[in-house]
Amino acid sequence: MAVQKYRFLKHTADAKFQAYGRTLEEAFGNAALATASLMWEWKNADNKTKHPVEVNGKDLKQLLMVFLEEILFLWDVKDFLLGKVEDLSIHKKKGAYNLRAVFLGDINKDKYVTFEDVKAITYSEMEIQKKNGFKVQVVVDI
Repeated sequence: MAVQKYRFLKHTADAKFQAYGRTLEEAFGNAALATASLMWEWKNADNKTKHPVEVNGKDLKQLLMVFLEEILFLWDVKDFLLGKVEDLSIHKKKGAYNLRAVFLGDINKDKYVTFEDVKAITYSEMEIQKKNGFKVQVVVDI
């Protein structure tokens, strides 16, 4: 049986989702796919362009926020549509967190159906929980 990657929850004005994983890395990767799914159908992206990602955060919530903001940045600046997250690793060093990953996707935005833009990732209702795997909850401004 396939494990659920993410699900959307009711929210008054913005979009809210929970993403799941057996590991923290898998949950973060699925949060990236949930974020992308608000803007395009990530499953349809031709994964022929690679973007290495490296971000840092003082805690896991900040790390999650700057990681997901990288998707918005690449969309706005490089017309990059995320289709897959690979080689995601999270390490704690000197009291801070470092995340490295490779985004696979496409830069030909015109050949895809796109939805609304995500304006920002927020700290509102953000949660990162470990219980029978990991769950992260995120609210995004749309």
